[in-house]
Amino acid sequence: MEVGACKNSLKLFCWLAFLPMKATIKTQGSQFTVQKGDKLSLNRFPDTNEGDQVKIDQVLMVVDEGKATFGAPTIEGATVTAKILENKKDKKIIIFKKKRRQGYKRRRGHRQHLSVVEIESIDLK
Repeated sequence: MEVGACKNSLKLFCWLAFLPMKATIKTQGSQFTVQKGDKLSLNRFPDTNEGDQVKIDQVLMVVDEGKATFGAPTIEGATVTAKILENKKDKKIIIFKKKRRQGYKRRRGHRQHLSVVEIESIDLK
């Protein structure tokens, strides 16, 4: 869209046309609002390696040029393409259980598997 395209419209709402395309996606039980170039840490996608592309088709909402499109519950034909940058483990979480005066202590640890992804494109069909 060119700079002079907003001359005839209201100047107050002119900036809406230049906002980047955003989408609200649902993946692995969580919802995220993303745009192109965003990096997210998600639960690991099964059977994927670094450099693989993942298509997320559960798109709940898309905002493009100031116009919002809502799905019921998802938008038909809308996809978000993400590239897996790395698969890693999160920091360790310690689970410590104790019952006082019983001599009962348990200490366990857990590290969640994560995928770091970068949003490449948002497509509406």
